[in-house]
Amino acid sequence: MSSVAGQLDSVLSKTARLIELCNALQEENDLLKLENDSVKVAFDAAKIKTKDLEEKMRVLKLAKSIEGTSEKSLDIKQKINEFVREIDKCVVLLKK
Repeated sequence: MSSVAGQLDSVLSKTARLIELCNALQEENDLLKLENDSVKVAFDAAKIKTKDLEEKMRVLKLAKSIEGTSEKSLDIKQKINEFVREIDKCVVLLKK
């Protein structure tokens, strides 16, 4: 009979130990879930910031291309005006 009682005590102590381990694992799981949620929030914020920065970069590139174009177009307009003046001079010389 003492053998059965010893086995029962052993089963009860092992069961108690398993319950303790289960509770510890459950707490660790809860902490990991909280950490996972915070990482997800940080990741989403980083994605939004990345999209905002990409949009700003696109706008800056567009603005620079337009800015460059306006300088080039001003140079082109000046060249065209010079050519027109030269042509006008040539036409005046031809009419004489």
